[in-house]
Amino acid sequence: MSMNVTLVLVGVDIPSSGLPAEGRRDPASGQWVMLPFHRDFHRDRNARGLEATQTERRFDLIELDRFRYDTPDQMKAWTKHLAGMEEHLRLLKSLPGMRSDGTMPEYLYHRANGVVGLLERLIEDGCAEAVETGHEVLTEHLLDTIATAVDGAPGRWRNP
Repeated sequence: MSMNVTLVLVGVDIPSSGLPAEGRRDPASGQWVMLPFHRDFHRDRNARGLEATQTERRFDLIELDRFRYDTPDQMKAWTKHLAGMEEHLRLLKSLPGMRSDGTMPEYLYHRANGVVGLLERLIEDGCAEAVETGHEVLTEHLLDTIATAVDGAPGRWRNP
């Protein structure tokens, strides 16, 4: 079980998902039953020793919050992230700075609320629409046609 690799996995609320917990087959029902897991497994797993599950002991969970856009440094970090994503965008009429210049960084921040997953979904869906319509470029006008709402998640922008 010694692997000389690093795995980086991304997800939302991993502890509550049950992923770090381990399961056992219930002999009576034959169903898998998840063992209780510790919400703070990544913070105190070494202190708990054998109480932590084998899965808990093998992973380091790093919690990242959404991007913020209140200070010049936060704005710079967001824009740098957009520029990094832009390097991988392939549209026929795309231009350097299409997502990271002008009003686009602020527009994208407000649309995705700083959440990387929503941003990626918005850009992905926007690119598909740009290709399908033949525009081959992302604009605020085109992105206004793409919904980014997540049902049940307060504060998410929804298209009318």
